Amino acid sequence: MKLHRSLCLFAAAALFSAAAYSQGGKSAGGSSADSDKAFLGRWDMTLKAPDHEYPSWLELRKENGTLKAEYTGRWGNPRPLPSAELSNGKVKFTSPKEEEGSKTDLVFEGTLTGNILSGTLNGPDGKTWQWTGRRAPSLKRTSPPSWGEAITLFNEKDLTGWHEEKAGASPAWKVDNGVLITPGNGPELINNSKFEDFKLHLEFNCGPESNSGVYLRGRYEVQIETDSPTDPPSQRLGGVYGFLAPSPEPARTPDKWQAYDITLVGRMVTVVLNGTTIIDNKEIPGITGGALDSREGLPGPIYLQGSEKGHVKFRNITITPAAK
Repeated sequence: MKLHRSLCLFAAAALFSAAAYSQGGKSAGGSSADSDKAFLGRWDMTLKAPDHEYPSWLELRKENGTLKAEYTGRWGNPRPLPSAELSNGKVKFTSPKEEEGSKTDLVFEGTLTGNILSGTLNGPDGKTWQWTGRRAPSLKRTSPPSWGEAITLFNEKDLTGWHEEKAGASPAWKVDNGVLITPGNGPELINNSKFEDFKLHLEFNCGPESNSGVYLRGRYEVQIETDSPTDPPSQRLGGVYGFLAPSPEPARTPDKWQAYDITLVGRMVTVVLNGTTIIDNKEIPGITGGALDSREGLPGPIYLQGSEKGHVKFRNITITPAAK
């Protein structure tokens, strides 16, 4: 009788322990936090529409116990999201319709398998889209680069070495008197070569009420504009769009030739405008809206933005890659 009672007590204890473990890990109390932690950090995302893929970016973090989300969508600047939650091993976040060109808010739902987030969203076309996210690489370098030979990217004669994102699009890029000119509301212009770490020099002349930018590795835009006086500093001339504001903030002067000298090593960027350092070895957290892809660990091209309004001229475009 005593043996039978002992066995019953042992069985009951075992069942209690198993129930506690089944709620997530070693104990019910600590498992939820451990599960949530796996979702936190930066994610390079790809949205898969039926006929196209769009790069995007997500950062999830906890602030005073509350989940916060920052998101870069198909275009535009990184922005905080109004809603994000982790529950039962799933993530859910919402991007407002006003930011998405959609009739309804985009609601993302996903799960984590290994190091890959994946799930679905209600696309702006009314169809269900798939999405995936891979943990963004740190891109930290263990030693300073040694530099190779400078390469001229623009020959001041034609578009040799470049291609338009949409071949045959109108209006098109032009070369006039040794100067490269944006079309205004046309295609992007992408260099055919890809680079990892580099020093870039280019000179630009931004017309009145005009906008362009230079994308580093095809993913991070350094802004060029004379049309955004009410935007935050990170979205104006000299900023890494939406992430890093220039300091001191430069004057926005139309019809004047100016020069960028930009150094990108891993995620660390330095921007010098007309000889003045306005961003000094700062980290770029993630991709800019309009990036060619979200594969941050890979080399990428220089591209010049042609889809914004007005006209911007470019000349003397050279790049010095890090030596292998």
